Amino acid sequence: MFLHSVNLWNLAFYAFMIFMATLGLWDVFFGFEENKCSMSYMFEYPEYQKIELPKKLAKRYPAYELYLYGEGSYAEEHKILPLTGIPVLFLPGNAGSYKQVRSVGSIALRKAEDIDFKYHFDFFSVNFNEELVALYGGSLQKQTKFVHECIKTILKLYKGQEFAPKSVAIIGHSMGGLVARALLTLKNFKQDLINLLITQATPHVAPVMPLDRFITDFYMTVNNYWILNAQHINLTTLSVAGGFRDYQVRSGLTFLPQLSHHTSALSVVSSAVPKTWVSTDHLSIVWCKQLQLTTVRAFFDLIDADTKQITQNSKKKLSVLNHHFIRHPAKHFEENPAIISDLTGTSMWVPVKVSKWTYVAYNESDKIYFTFPLANHRKIYTHVYCQSTMLDTNSWIFGCINSTSMCRQGVDLSWKAELLPTIKSLTLRLQDYPSLSHLVVYVPSVHGSKFVVDCEFFKKEMRSIQLPVTHLFSFGLSSRKVVLNTSGLFYNIELLNFGQIYQAFKVNVVSKCSGVKEEITSIYKLHIPWSYEDSLTIAQVPSSTEISLKLHVAQPENDSHVALLKMYTSSDCHYEVTVKTSFPQILGQVVRFHGGALPAYIVSSILLAYGGQLYSLFSIGHCLEYDVMLDKEAKPYKVDPFVIMIKFLLGYKWFKELWDVLFLPELDAMFLTSQSMCFPLVSLILFLFGTCTAYWGGLLSSTAVRLLSSLWLALKRPSELPKDIKVISPDLPFLTVVLIIVSWATCGAFAILLTYLYYVFKIVHLQASLTTVKNSQTANPKHSRRGEKKSNHHKDSTVHHLRLSTSDAEDSLRMHSTVINLLTWIVLLSMPSLIYWLKNLRYYFKLNPDPCKPLAFILIPTMAILGNTYTVSVKSSKLLKTTSQFPLPLAVGVIAFGSAHLYRVPCFVIIPLLLHALCNFM
Repeated sequence: MFLHSVNLWNLAFYAFMIFMATLGLWDVFFGFEENKCSMSYMFEYPEYQKIELPKKLAKRYPAYELYLYGEGSYAEEHKILPLTGIPVLFLPGNAGSYKQVRSVGSIALRKAEDIDFKYHFDFFSVNFNEELVALYGGSLQKQTKFVHECIKTILKLYKGQEFAPKSVAIIGHSMGGLVARALLTLKNFKQDLINLLITQATPHVAPVMPLDRFITDFYMTVNNYWILNAQHINLTTLSVAGGFRDYQVRSGLTFLPQLSHHTSALSVVSSAVPKTWVSTDHLSIVWCKQLQLTTVRAFFDLIDADTKQITQNSKKKLSVLNHHFIRHPAKHFEENPAIISDLTGTSMWVPVKVSKWTYVAYNESDKIYFTFPLANHRKIYTHVYCQSTMLDTNSWIFGCINSTSMCRQGVDLSWKAELLPTIKSLTLRLQDYPSLSHLVVYVPSVHGSKFVVDCEFFKKEMRSIQLPVTHLFSFGLSSRKVVLNTSGLFYNIELLNFGQIYQAFKVNVVSKCSGVKEEITSIYKLHIPWSYEDSLTIAQVPSSTEISLKLHVAQPENDSHVALLKMYTSSDCHYEVTVKTSFPQILGQVVRFHGGALPAYIVSSILLAYGGQLYSLFSIGHCLEYDVMLDKEAKPYKVDPFVIMIKFLLGYKWFKELWDVLFLPELDAMFLTSQSMCFPLVSLILFLFGTCTAYWGGLLSSTAVRLLSSLWLALKRPSELPKDIKVISPDLPFLTVVLIIVSWATCGAFAILLTYLYYVFKIVHLQASLTTVKNSQTANPKHSRRGEKKSNHHKDSTVHHLRLSTSDAEDSLRMHSTVINLLTWIVLLSMPSLIYWLKNLRYYFKLNPDPCKPLAFILIPTMAILGNTYTVSVKSSKLLKTTSQFPLPLAVGVIAFGSAHLYRVPCFVIIPLLLHALCNFM
């Protein structure tokens, strides 16, 4: 039925769109760096001690538990409470396990052992029964209230201790981070109970897939509270994203809102975190050794020596987090570092007057101070750059004030340095330090190790090179290039016109070296000044290195900074930098930022085809093929202009007021604009992807019905078409009531699934009956023609007792196939709550709250009637014309209100199905 009507041009177009979508999906799921995280291992067997909760609490939350993590002797000692350490609470995310605490807990335990347990942390973890809270939001509030009770229970474990904590630190993974932020929205919650919040791969801005209204309502409550009460929230918060390896939660969703009066929040991508410098996937972010080491170092630096707990000083907390997660100066953290350092002792002082200097230190027996007089250099150069391959934490570069050849004290400039994977570097603008007379580089005495120190003075304009990126629609056919012929150590490549999330490029850096015998390393750092999402690439030169250039967060409108490619190079090499547009990565950005809206566009295309079929039934008396109507009706110009026009009108005050008076929800396009997520032509691309998916989905469902009908005929004897059409069969009311009771007593999504299976069974049975009749007509054509005429005559002469002809059965089957496609998406969008209900069936027989229950109450009787509906009983309906006109505005509504709120999509689908069912009676 479906394959016979396939147009070759359409088939080629849909195949091409599949290819385009595959390119985008490939970039999202495979177009990133390999996993460079080291696995964190336990040195002793991990143990999880269950903390006994009050009976009332355990009864109220039977599926939830609280555990204390431990290993070896520590675990044995702490089986006897109370505790004496610093409490940290780990909150797992969607389908997360309480055992995920073991990585950070084990590393913290080893760190405590290194300092003889002068300080130590007690890591607690909540067992949320691995609930799917990213798919079903009905339990998020319940989890939040349980965490509040856990915090109070944890603090009671320290009662009577000399340094008893009054608050806990929280690490929240994925949705666990959102639950932690939601604690502040509880009526009886005291903000002082949390001293620090670190979230890992938590989607703070919006849900990844808004599949029910409970999720979106929860997000709205939390984010609105944090925005409206920002001046009163003094909770230091750090959000760490995983980067492009995390395709489950894109990093743009993890950035906390930047409010001018809320400066206690930091957001960073793991690839930009010093000493981590790797992208993590959604699960590895909790066990990535590099990141967990950084987290534990920060925790120990946050301890107040007087209280032996995490400091209450917000300024210090933010300084520690900046030190470890934003910019590391290659020195141990000090709350009040000594700016002036003594430069005394038996050391050699060596003056250096050249503008470019390199020193290779190997088995140095004496300390050496190299002094660079600045007076003459200020006249020629604007900046000085120094780097050292010795990655110790000692001070190494100073500034002398009013000195001649040596100075007793110097300004410690090491705090302004930056740690990179293979070097520590410092760039100073000479104009900012007018009082300095000399720059001093300190080389300590070393034995058995070799390192290199380099310094050079330069003019900024000689090292800052502008490179405009190629146009979005150049499709990688053109490129732009700069050549670095000078022998500098550091360059800034300014990437002009690069600031939108739909832009994606490939940067190729080719290095050519002369007279190089040893292996040389160059570092290429992509620096995004408006968000902490830098990434580093380490290359062994000479080589050709490819760097992906794309963003997690778009450049704000009022931001004039320029993205930079910082190149830490070798003076023995020349570099050539080429940039060109990467079309597959652009498609990847479309999928990454807008892939969640695709179901809305698919349903919109199916609705347009459905409306076309209903109208063809009204106008010519026959229902045309699904793919024919999809090709004819599913056009973007029927939907997009209306959405664009509404968005434009909402810019006017009078229209916005009228919109609010009608209590209409916010247009999804307005939300996307506020998040800087509007791509050029993105709606067109998504509509084409949606139509393509609708086509292949229709082909798949049609094929499945044929295969199931063949199986039915093989197992059962052949059946005939129904002689009398009865919309309401004797067993229909009973079946409807049973399914409604199932929906009320258990789970609405479960009843919807049963209704879907019933409907599919009816269609498979109709397909089998039609196949039987066609086979009999082929075997005895004369008899079949007489039977057809008799059937048509009976149909014309009888009004109340309709009989089904072969052509009517084919028309009905075409219509039912489209309804199955619509119903399939209703089932898919309601499936998460069904999975959640099945997973928690041992605790709760009835899902509460149930997002699908209202929908099920309407859908069950509607589909029960449609299961017995044939075109012959509908085509004469007075309501048919009106019904055929509804899918178009509903297709617009799906895009306007359902692309960012997927739970609304079934509400738009149920309306034409209900009207279709009513056509049997009007």
